[in-house]
Amino acid sequence: MNWYATVWFILMVGFLIIEGACPFHLVSIWFAIGALVAGLVALLNAALWLQITLFLVISCGLLAALFPLVKKFLRPKIQKTNVDALVGEKCYVIARIDNINGAGQVKLRGMEWSARSTNDEIIEPGTLVIVNRIEGVRAYVSPVETREEVKM
Repeated sequence: MNWYATVWFILMVGFLIIEGACPFHLVSIWFAIGALVAGLVALLNAALWLQITLFLVISCGLLAALFPLVKKFLRPKIQKTNVDALVGEKCYVIARIDNINGAGQVKLRGMEWSARSTNDEIIEPGTLVIVNRIEGVRAYVSPVETREEVKM
């Protein structure tokens, strides 16, 4: 077997070992494929410059063409759960929100939450608000542009 081919196949195995050490990242698989192609060309006694050129073109071409596509499929879709899912929800004030007196409640997804105003304004019952953040058991809200009154 050709000495250059041996080097290319050793490089391919090395790249595969690196890939195995970094699961789900597809870091060096592109270079392993490039080394395989270069090794096969070396078996045909091609010039060294052609082997190196094919290695670089194949590796970089696969990396540029397929990595964004593969990354899209391997990236987990993070879905907000629990309290994080409440941020951005709209709800109604059921007890006057007054930060100075430490009072206020909203009805959020059928449950009553202690509430405070994000910008320290007083918000009257029946006002439609949006949840800006949750801290502990308290929702920090701000009024939605349009005010809607509800029957209590």
